[in-house]
Amino acid sequence: MLKALLFDVDGTLADTERDGHRPAFNAAFRDYGLDWDWDVELYGKLLAVTGGKERMRYYVDRFRTDYVRPADFDDLVVALHQAKTRHYTRMLAEGGIPLRPGVRRLLDEARAAGLILGVVTTTTPENVTALLRHSLAEGGPEWFAVIAAGDIVPAKKPAPDIYLWALEKLGLGPDSCLAFEDSKNGIRSSLGAGLKTVVTVNDYTRDDDFSGAVAVLSDLGEPGAPYRRLDCEEAGIVDLERLQAWYQA
Repeated sequence: MLKALLFDVDGTLADTERDGHRPAFNAAFRDYGLDWDWDVELYGKLLAVTGGKERMRYYVDRFRTDYVRPADFDDLVVALHQAKTRHYTRMLAEGGIPLRPGVRRLLDEARAAGLILGVVTTTTPENVTALLRHSLAEGGPEWFAVIAAGDIVPAKKPAPDIYLWALEKLGLGPDSCLAFEDSKNGIRSSLGAGLKTVVTVNDYTRDDDFSGAVAVLSDLGEPGAPYRRLDCEEAGIVDLERLQAWYQA
């Protein structure tokens, strides 16, 4: 029996990456007098690495070999990430990042049916809470029985650790849950934990390899604006009836 729906955040609940996290990183870099600038194309390449602090280190290693790391570089990365989070949550408070199509509708339907909801993400708990409060509802964080976020496990996606942690907290096996992801790192993580997974792509991930997904979709769909399924000829809206059919297939 399907008991729980587990959602990634960035790119899945909302299109946060290009117009949320990316400009927030750039604002943090300016705060600290750095000449780093992540344009849309570059940020797409940086998304190969999950986790903001890890992404900054990858950027320096791969794209800024001219940068001379200060002795306190690790502390600088932490401070930059904290500044980035402040800019990002400010953007959320100003209403700049809406949920993706169909997300609120499906969450409402799942809650009404008594399904357990969970968040499983590599972004920080502060980012998750801010998104849920400002883009979902003031009490949005309380809709979720578990919020697995940030550095609570040492190995981030594509490792399955964050999903395994969430399942342990919920006391559920992977065979009673469906995961929702948007990227190849995300689905590698969820499948690695044994979860059937629905994918909703975004501009950065539509060409990723989603082998093993139960469905690959443009979004969750709304009445009058159905999703487009990318792995076969199908359109509609994702509701609990459709999820049950994919889950049981």
